[in-house]
Amino acid sequence: MQPLRMTPFLLDTNIIVNVLRQRSDADLLVGKLLDQGHPLASCSITVTEIYAGMRSNEEKATRALMKSLVFLPITADIAEHAGLLKARYAKRGKVISIQDATIAAVCIAYRCTLVTENVKDFPMPEVRLYPLSEAA
Repeated sequence: MQPLRMTPFLLDTNIIVNVLRQRSDADLLVGKLLDQGHPLASCSITVTEIYAGMRSNEEKATRALMKSLVFLPITADIAEHAGLLKARYAKRGKVISIQDATIAAVCIAYRCTLVTENVKDFPMPEVRLYPLSEAA
């Protein structure tokens, strides 16, 4: 894998689904980020969620989009950090899914910005967010 020149933007599952289904302004945002030269990324959690929810008529477009994204691997250290994030927020009474804790840990490890519509799912101050609502 070649080193990235710019910090990648990790696309949350909801953004990828909205691009594929041409909902909201997600496709415009993704186009804007690409035009600016930003690498767009995914990780194993988003890949799993995308293929789990893929409709049969979306297979070709889904495969093309997912292959175009930089894949950020989840290491043992990232998985550990995700578990610690989940535990930390559970102690505060905030339930965070394993998926969201893992996506947050990936963003922190790779210093990415997370593009999402679900800002409330990522209360960690160390996660840089690029909310779709502010991008339009």
